[in-house]
Amino acid sequence: MLFLVAALMLLGVALGTVAHAPLSFSVVAGAVIVVWLGVFALRERHGRGRGSSAH
Repeated sequence: MLFLVAALMLLGVALGTVAHAPLSFSVVAGAVIVVWLGVFALRERHGRGRGSSAH
């Protein structure tokens, strides 16, 4: 429950920051996050495809 409260507070801070930032900055930051998540997803998919386990 405490984790949920902390996550919601962090989300509120992030949304508050985006609301006060210029639109162009918010779009660029969003694009960077999307690319980062895409690279992470591709690396995870590629790593699992070989059948190697890190654990």
